[in-house]
Amino acid sequence: MRRMETLTINQDYVTSFSNKLGEPDWLKDLRLQALAKLEDLPMPKPDKTKIDKWNFTNFKEHIVESQKLTALNELHEDVKSLIDLESTNKNLYVQLNNTAAFTSVSSELKDQGVILTDIHTAAKEHSELLQKYFMSDGVKVDEHRLTALHAALVNGGVFVYVPKNVEVAEPIQAVFVHDNPNTTLFNHVIVVADDNSSVTYVENYISTVEKVEGVFNIISEVFANTNARVTYGAVDTLANGVTTYVNRRGVAGRDSRIEWALGLMNDGDTISENVTNLMGDGSFGDTKTVVVGRGEQKQNFTTKVVHFGKHSEGYILKHGVMKDSASSIFNGIGKIEHGATKSNAEQESRVLMLSEKARGDANPILLIDEDDVTAGHAASVGRVDPIQLYYLMSRGIPQVEAERLVIHGFLAPVVKELPIEGVKKQLVEVIERKVK
Repeated sequence: MRRMETLTINQDYVTSFSNKLGEPDWLKDLRLQALAKLEDLPMPKPDKTKIDKWNFTNFKEHIVESQKLTALNELHEDVKSLIDLESTNKNLYVQLNNTAAFTSVSSELKDQGVILTDIHTAAKEHSELLQKYFMSDGVKVDEHRLTALHAALVNGGVFVYVPKNVEVAEPIQAVFVHDNPNTTLFNHVIVVADDNSSVTYVENYISTVEKVEGVFNIISEVFANTNARVTYGAVDTLANGVTTYVNRRGVAGRDSRIEWALGLMNDGDTISENVTNLMGDGSFGDTKTVVVGRGEQKQNFTTKVVHFGKHSEGYILKHGVMKDSASSIFNGIGKIEHGATKSNAEQESRVLMLSEKARGDANPILLIDEDDVTAGHAASVGRVDPIQLYYLMSRGIPQVEAERLVIHGFLAPVVKELPIEGVKKQLVEVIERKVK
């Protein structure tokens, strides 16, 4: 039994919670097995970041009930700006705290068999399909204490499934809104592109409350089956005081592609893992990440691409900006397993520091267990390039504006990859606000 301030999580609580949701036995059993393993599992050990005093487990409430939306105009202005309100054919999921508040799926996608629904509805209406992908081949329940805690307490999330031979032309969007200071989130996202299919999925985690104390434990599992393609965009803007563990995991089959564009802009302490397992021959993984840290934030970002299939290609691009007394560790890992011949692992990590007390550490790592491969890495940590500033200022641009332009150019490779204009605009505005 684990006491979490005023909330006690034990076998009776988890059983009651699962029964209340009407979950199938396999999911209830998975929750209970995860709970039983909790105490014996270690915490994750992010490289060069001490998290023993971070709060990942103490919270007052497991569920915060919110009202469902009758119209999108009821949303906070910051949230409405992310959504194309005028579109009559949108594919959209909105979650308010732990409540599935709004879901819209076009008739075209419904006719093609595409599933877009909250994780709890998926467990009841698509039980066998969900069981196939839920914490089995992606993230394992017993990887460490935080994955087990997540499995036991999942209280939100979305399930996206694209059947074989279906290409979804318009992006599917999910917006997870944090507007209650008591919210605790164990959010689980699953995106599946079955054989010969494709989908673009874009999500936002957005706080509309000021500084709070919160625990967010987020896991995403992405599956691109044979000859499938998934493009996954995300912008995280959670409030100061929210301690976040986020694990985004991809599994790529033969001749498939998983492409990530991640804007990680939380104001609280954050541990982020983004791992892509290139299982099939000819598979492709590309991760582009931008980060801005400020205040006294402490963050650790691990991006890893593991090559199992022959002729697989993996690319990592990470750009971070640190200001004030913020500190971040950027770990980039390219691993080529034995047998993954003709594979290519490339990575680049660059950190820009805007103040004397800011700290950034870029650690490129290549782990190669095969001879007939190519691999490369680049890393740099430094200040704004004075030559670039001089060039701009010599053309009449004030220093503050020149620095802003340099920073935007530095982060542009990820910003331009986001496929939804409202989300792209939001990321630009967040960057503006954080680097002022």
